[in-house]
Amino acid sequence: MSTTEEKSSKSAERKAQAAENGVDTIPPLARLFPLGLQHVMALYAGAVAVPLIVGGALGYSAADLAFLISADLFIAGIATIVQSVGFWRFGVRLPLMQGVTFAAVGPMIAIGTTHGITSVFGSVIACGLFMIIVAPFFSQLLRFFPPIVTGTVILIIGLSLMKVAAGWIMTGSSEDAPGAPPLNVAFAFGTLLFIVLLERFAPPALARVSVLLGLVVGTLVALFVPGMTDWTHVGDAAWFALVTPFHFGLPTFEFASVLSMIIVGVVIMTETTGDMIAVGEIVDKPVTRKQLADGLRADGLGTVLGGMFNTFPYTAFAQNVGLVSLTGVRSRYVATLAGGILVVLGLIPKVAAIVEGVPRAVLGGAGIALFGMVAASGIRTLTKVKFNNKNVLIVALSVGIALLPTVSPTIYDQFPDWFQLIFDSGISAGAIVAILLNLLLNSREVRESEAAQPAIGAYDAVRGPAASALVHPEAEGTGLIATVALDTEPASSPATDPTPGS
Repeated sequence: MSTTEEKSSKSAERKAQAAENGVDTIPPLARLFPLGLQHVMALYAGAVAVPLIVGGALGYSAADLAFLISADLFIAGIATIVQSVGFWRFGVRLPLMQGVTFAAVGPMIAIGTTHGITSVFGSVIACGLFMIIVAPFFSQLLRFFPPIVTGTVILIIGLSLMKVAAGWIMTGSSEDAPGAPPLNVAFAFGTLLFIVLLERFAPPALARVSVLLGLVVGTLVALFVPGMTDWTHVGDAAWFALVTPFHFGLPTFEFASVLSMIIVGVVIMTETTGDMIAVGEIVDKPVTRKQLADGLRADGLGTVLGGMFNTFPYTAFAQNVGLVSLTGVRSRYVATLAGGILVVLGLIPKVAAIVEGVPRAVLGGAGIALFGMVAASGIRTLTKVKFNNKNVLIVALSVGIALLPTVSPTIYDQFPDWFQLIFDSGISAGAIVAILLNLLLNSREVRESEAAQPAIGAYDAVRGPAASALVHPEAEGTGLIATVALDTEPASSPATDPTPGS
């Protein structure tokens, strides 16, 4: 068989496999629209938070804040369409949603305060160009993400995002309050209970949009409780507003600002890599180095467009990865339709204002389910790992270090800005620690010495048969370390506990 024929055969095989697992399947519109809307509802609060925080810190008027939000939604939709549909070498072609990253909030406020908003947009454009240029080189790092690393990072993403869900539930409480208002907690857990009941008793068609229905029902109930919803600003919002580039002036490029935003770009690529690998695991289509590079280029393109259209750096949203896992819907075109809805919301501020009226406590309840599913996906990936003492230590230290800024947000306040930029993000800190520990404790020599050991010995911290690694045609060269699945315990190892998970 010639090289051309072999490539054609592999390409056909990949397309057939993609069609079989549903990633490239377009659901009927009657299902496609509610599923896409559900993704928008899950992303919306996080998407508008960054322009509200940055614009508020820079003293912007209500009209300017509204424009920042519209621009954010508009570019988020375009970036999502590029990422899910893909064109040329841009887009991972998986069900990923794009939104503004929280990692850039601190640096952008500092830049805007010192040099003005045009310097923020200039540094964002430079950051996006940097991401596009280095994407193919960064994708070579895929070999540093075997299951022990990817599973740990996905687990950290889910655990770290619980802080966001808790923040939504706490909304409305004063700084001196000892905790969240009981009414907020009731709405959060009522929404969560409704989602669980739908998953248990509803027909499959309704169960797939359980989160969306939970948000809708929670909002409808909140209408009967004074103070839970606030839609007074809907009447002031325009029906149509065109998002124009360079609305606040032409971008300016200041060296220190660009450098700090490029560091943010590295953090974004690290987090996006984890998200892309996570969603690939969930839909049974592991990403290749080429796909990873294409996805990172799309991130860079979205960030460039963000700087041009008066908004900020873009990355994959982890909460939507959890939604893919929760619903079991693998089609990337669900994300595409969600991107289209975001574009419309960006052009129609009145509709966006209605969506914004969903009570934060209701979002908090849905967030517990979404973020918990992200963490559970990480645990599922870790079942492919042979849990000897070394691997237990990798997971333990990575999760522990990643959660430090979550449980104690001021722990790194006395460190330099560059250090805080990396380690205040539990996701990037945990990813770095997991990668370094894996390189140290699972070197090639260690793997070769343990390759002949079919069972996990009694000396291991966690005992039981090792789960077999998933073998996938697209996973060649990604660093997946195959393990041996045991049907029976060898007679020569009486000390090994045959009960999994004991």
